[in-house]
Amino acid sequence: MKYIPQVDDYVKWKDHEGWVYFKCDVSISIEIGVKDVVCKKGTCHKKNHILLVCPNFCWEELEYIKHRRVLCNHCGRTADNDVRCLGMCVADSDY
Repeated sequence: MKYIPQVDDYVKWKDHEGWVYFKCDVSISIEIGVKDVVCKKGTCHKKNHILLVCPNFCWEELEYIKHRRVLCNHCGRTADNDVRCLGMCVADSDY
């Protein structure tokens, strides 16, 4: 059976491994690292994601390791990431 990668799968490809961060018909991006962002002014993202692009003709070289289960659909918290969750989405409140 041919493996088809999905977002939130943990995969190994050649000498790299990481989480499938994005998927489309022609490629996936594999998150191989994360670095904190130092924000000087205004709002910015908290993390820089280091991504490796794997084209669809190389998917047969991927090794599936595991899948992470999302614990909160509002914030994307999993057992493996550092996201803190209050158990509710800000979008559900009157903020």
